[in-house]
Parts: sequence; C-alpha cells; structure tokens
Amino acid sequence: MLRLVNVENGTVKGLPAADPRITSFKGIPFAAPPVGENRWRAPQPAEDWEGVLHAHEFAPVSMQVRQELDDNNIYTREWAVEPDIAMSEDCLYLNVWTPAKQADEKLPVYVWYFGGGLQVGHPAEMEFDGERIARRGIVVVTINYRLNIFGFLCHPEITAEAPEAPANFGNLDQQAATLWVKRNIAAFGGDPDNITIGGQSAGGGSVMSQLTSPQNEGLFQRAIVESGIFTKLYPGTLLPPLRGTLQEAEQEGIEFFKYLGVSTLAEARKLDAVYLRDKAVALGGFWGTVVDQKFQVGNPFDLFIQNKRWQVPVMLGHTSSEFFSTPKVQSYEEFKQLAADMFGEDAETFLKLSGAKPDNVQEAAQRAAVSGIEYAIRIAGQANADTGGGTPLYYYNFDAEIPGWDNPGTFHSVDLWFFFETLAKCWRPFVGKHYDLARQMCNYTAHFIRTGDPNGPDSTGEDLPRWEPYTPEAPYGMLFADRAEFLREPPGAVVDFLLKQYFKKAKKPVQS
Repeated sequence: MLRLVNVENGTVKGLPAADPRITSFKGIPFAAPPVGENRWRAPQPAEDWEGVLHAHEFAPVSMQVRQELDDNNIYTREWAVEPDIAMSEDCLYLNVWTPAKQADEKLPVYVWYFGGGLQVGHPAEMEFDGERIARRGIVVVTINYRLNIFGFLCHPEITAEAPEAPANFGNLDQQAATLWVKRNIAAFGGDPDNITIGGQSAGGGSVMSQLTSPQNEGLFQRAIVESGIFTKLYPGTLLPPLRGTLQEAEQEGIEFFKYLGVSTLAEARKLDAVYLRDKAVALGGFWGTVVDQKFQVGNPFDLFIQNKRWQVPVMLGHTSSEFFSTPKVQSYEEFKQLAADMFGEDAETFLKLSGAKPDNVQEAAQRAAVSGIEYAIRIAGQANADTGGGTPLYYYNFDAEIPGWDNPGTFHSVDLWFFFETLAKCWRPFVGKHYDLARQMCNYTAHFIRTGDPNGPDSTGEDLPRWEPYTPEAPYGMLFADRAEFLREPPGAVVDFLLKQYFKKAKKPVQS
C-alpha cells in the first residue's frame, strides 16, 4: 500500500483507513497560508518542508461562523456535530484517499468541493469520507478553500495590487488545489489526465464556475454538479446570488473597510482573523463569487447554456423537495398579473394549468411550483443540443424515503450520505434498502468518474439499470428512490409550459 509518498514540497505519510487496503492522507498543504500579506491574494505556492509530514489529521477548517449544537436545526443535527472543531485562517489543505498499491496505477481521480453557501462548511464533515468511493478504484481528493469575507472580499486596492487575480479567492483556492492534484496525484497512483471535479450546493455552483472559467483548459475531464445549477424563474424566488460586477463588489469592500474603521488594505490585513470574522458575521450579507472578467467572465448558468464551457460530460441533478420556485401572489388579480407579465398571450394557458380561480390562489400557486434546479437542468439539456455541445449530460432526481423522528423528506444535502456511501456515519435508522440504494449511487458515481459514463456493473456483478443521457428527444433521468430506476417520463405539464416559454423568449429578436 502507498503509505509514504513524495510530492512537490516533500514527503507525506498516510495512515490505513478503516479498510486497510485504502490509505488516507489528511492535511496536505497545497498553497501557502493565506495570512498576513497573503490575505485576499490568489493562493501562493506552498513552501517545502523537511523530513516527513505526517498527514494523519484533518487541517483546521476555514474561518466561519461557529455552529451551535441545536436539535431544532437539521443541519447542525445532521453534520455540524463538533462545534469546537479547529478553525484557522491557515486553511489551504487537502485530503487524499487512495487504493493504489504502487504509484504507476493511473487510477481515475475525483476532486470534491464542499458546499455551504460559500459561507460555511469544510471537507472534514463526516459524510465526505472518501473511503467508500476509493474502494471502487478511485483516488479521492477533498479540498478546503477560503469562505465568506476571507474568500470573497473585493476592494480597489486589491484589484490594483493584483489585476490578474483581483477577486474570487475561494474559487481560486479550488482551482489551485485541482492544479496541485494534476501535478502531484500520480505519486498517489492517480491519473492526472483523468480528473473529475464534483461538488454539491455551493460546491456544485463552484463546479459550474470552474466549468465556465476560461482559465481551466485541460484541468479536468468530467464534472458532477449536485444541487448546484440555478436560474431565475418566478419573480421573488430566492437564488444563490452571484454578486454582480467587480466594480460593484469593490464598492461593498470600501464600505466594509469603513465599517471596520480602517482606511487601507495594509491596515485590514493586520486585523485579527477572529475579529474580522465576527465583524463580518455581525454585519450580515453575502460574500461570494463576482464577475471579475478574469476567473469568472459571466453568470455560470448563462455561459453553460451558451456552450461557453469546457466540453466534458456532466452528471447533474437534485433532491425531489429542494429549491421549489412558487408564484409569490396573494390574490387572483396578482396571479393574473404575474401570468400576463411573464407569459403575455399565453397567460391563460398558464392559469388553466395551475387551475387558478379566485377562491384557490394558494393551492394554484402550489400546483404551479416547480423545482428550480430541474427547470435549470432541462434548459441546459435543450441548450446543449441547440448549441451543438456534443457532450453528454446525465440527469438524476433523488427521491428516497428518509427515516428519522423529524420526517425530513428529501431535504437539501441528504443525498450526500448516499453518493459517498457513508450512511453508517449518520444517526438516522437507515435499513437495507437505503444501503442498497447508496451502493448503486456510489457505483454510478465511480463509473462516471472512471469513464464519463455512469453505466457499468453493480458491486453484485449484475449490471446497474441503464442510465441514458438527457436529450430533448429523450428528456429523461435516473430516479433514486427505493432503488435506482431510469424513469422514461416527460416533464410535468407546468414544467413543459415553462420550458417552452423560456425558449420562446430566448428566440425572440432583441428590440432596438
């Protein structure tokens, strides 16, 4: 087994995982600590070390709000179970699980970006244990990156100092970690020319950003976007925000410096990290990706459907009950006005589909509700064909019954237990059918990482149910419920209507 590995900065020593056929390496630095003069800079090269680095423990997590144990909060109940976890601004480390016995095996590689709205989260969360995927012949890498004010502050002084990398330091950390993987993963038995990037929620959104960044030519060969692709639907629907232009974000940075009581970047870099975090938390707001015309050259969804992305196969989907978009109306008159504003001459069709009447407005609004992620994926599927994208998209919907006293439904992120096959780490009373489904989902993931096609044998030796690519002619996807089943059903009537309206508007000539 590969327990001792030489990487570009020195020698690292790993430990046997729970399965001793897998070696885990935790806390390998992929960049210099982003502290002092490196705060709000693109990641800088890591320094060499002497002797052997014992990569036995996860590194501290990125600076973020402390999670409080709260049984009424499903996310702290589910994952944030260690409120005193080590936290530091010095956080640019990654973790590797490898099944390789020797360095020349050229195994496929999976690089994972965690979610958390770009504000919280870390790769040490227990559901992200890479061992089960690694047992399928994959080298798994989970990476950390800067969050919130540390990863996404913009300011004119920052831009002036480094106009080639003025923003999006958290995304640049993801990119730098993936570049480190490309340079070093062969030492762990991985193939640097067979890399899949994947992520969920904001991690999936980060995959979208990496997919559409012009800087990433040849960096990866496929991508997995779990609950991370969004576009606008009904007015007033909350979306994970993209913060607009660099210039707008710079003005936010100017105001933030005033709030801190500092006038220069040099002064801000001297502030204590905990103080800076707490001031940002008290202020509130969102610190995330901006269109800087360097790393991020536009809205990732818009770029994706314009085929301005790296041409790699993509696996993407959602859970069955997350991010539903619903008309925000209080009266029948408001419902009619919304329909008229959105659909013009087709407004009556929409009202009929929803069954809207003066006495059932809220029920009709619920009938008109659709998954915003499903809507975005189906637009992407049509656009992929219309623009001659040529690379396959594999669509899934996770609709498993989730046990527990809280009766949570398929809440946002619950599918992570299944894709990583880490159900045994969860408090929920999962039973045989859940473990069978997780085995299938993890196998589909491993096959996709290996070849760009999720199809192949199950661990039982039988073939998994066949998963066909999504096309306008066959707009179908894999349903993960009691078991994996490829569902040959067209989109619902409301979704179908909304899609036709989207492309009808998209094809209208621009009025001068």
